Amino acid sequence: MGQHRRHTARRRFLAPTLVTTLSALTVAALVVGTRSATPRATAVASPENTVAAPFPAPAPTGTATPTGTATSTATATPTATATATMTPAASNPPGTTATAPATPEAATVGALFSGSVRAGNHFCTAGVLHSATGNLLLTAAHCLDDPGGVLFAPGYRDGRAPYGTWRVTAVHTTEGWSRDGDQDEDFAVLETAPDAAGRRIEDAVGGTTLGTDEPFGTAVRLYGYPADAERPLLCTNTTGRQSTFQRVVDCPGYPGGTSGGPWISAATGHVIGTIGGHQEGGDTDDTSYSAYFDHTVAALCAEAVAAASS
Repeated sequence: MGQHRRHTARRRFLAPTLVTTLSALTVAALVVGTRSATPRATAVASPENTVAAPFPAPAPTGTATPTGTATSTATATPTATATATMTPAASNPPGTTATAPATPEAATVGALFSGSVRAGNHFCTAGVLHSATGNLLLTAAHCLDDPGGVLFAPGYRDGRAPYGTWRVTAVHTTEGWSRDGDQDEDFAVLETAPDAAGRRIEDAVGGTTLGTDEPFGTAVRLYGYPADAERPLLCTNTTGRQSTFQRVVDCPGYPGGTSGGPWISAATGHVIGTIGGHQEGGDTDDTSYSAYFDHTVAALCAEAVAAASS
């Protein structure tokens, strides 16, 4: 139990230029930063820890209707709406990659932007995490360590944010990541503020439930936004075991920008990984990695819920 201890090299994301203007008081209030700040999200939990209590089944309050974005006027009529039941996305034959169809599940996945939401300005991928607070995202820890100026656009396509945008307000990582850059803990939970219409992110698009301790040989749907493309990718394949705390999957054509993309179990519909971990997601575009999701990520998510509730 406790933290996993391993180190990693960098790849699979394009770092944003983030200008931090937070005062000392704001930093204390928002719990931000990873490598360059005092650790504040120590994921220590008992082996029997589960996600059943803090993460009940999704129950969005309505369908996803487009609104204006908080910092951009780029909106469009969405081609899919989010319902209480996440409809599994269509996929090509296993191990092939194509543009993700616009489904309710795909609407819970989006791109992270540094500043305005516009074509070519996104640097990583994230997915909406179902929680009691309804305002959390899951991504890779190596994607960012400060929320300043970062926006999330779920269902982003072709320069447009059909469901609106949400401002990231806090970044939660484990002590193992913030202190040592432990590749086995390369995951982060982000808090978001309500959008311009006062909606929480889950109110707009729903969210995906966290899954832990699932077998390595699990079929997953792998999503990601390439930094040089304006539509998300989707590939379905069965994961393998790269090491004790690392999953691996062969899906061609996942370049920089896809870091943080969710691994959604085809069997349960739960998110069981995020592109990151070993080599920060992989040093080739055709093989991706994820830190294994167990009690460590469950404890981090529980801590993020507690922080967002306070």
